[in-house]
Amino acid sequence: MSSDHKTGLQLRSLLKKSGELEISLVSVPTPEPSADEVVVRIEASPINPSDLGLLIGAADMATAKASGSKDAPVITAQVPEAAMKGMAGRLDESMPVGNEGAGVVVKTGSSDAAKALMGKTVALIGGAMYAQYRTVPAKDCLVLPPGRRLPRVPHASSIR
Repeated sequence: MSSDHKTGLQLRSLLKKSGELEISLVSVPTPEPSADEVVVRIEASPINPSDLGLLIGAADMATAKASGSKDAPVITAQVPEAAMKGMAGRLDESMPVGNEGAGVVVKTGSSDAAKALMGKTVALIGGAMYAQYRTVPAKDCLVLPPGRRLPRVPHASSIR
């Protein structure tokens, strides 16, 4: 992760045509916020059943294996052949995971609405929340009450 918020890690799920599920952390660019957008440093994100559906799909997690490196860990598992037909729409497409999250606004666009969120702790939806940073429309942020503490989760750099 860069200290200027230009890149960050994101959890991705890829189902290959071969029937192998691959879960990995990848470094992705953080888009610059447009006038009405903000960049949020994600500090909490729940694990919902819908998140698990995208993250592991129909994979048999009893077949899961870890590989990769300390800096680029990868988990792979096999999806039973009978379940592959139902997964056709996502084959060979690396997909970001996480429907909702919360964090602190670390950069804003030029609009008054975006600027008003700088430094605030917000809840948000929009997908791809299992990430270090997320650029979203300011209108999609819900400001949490002052003093609201988010549950602390380890940053990806500390769990490698």
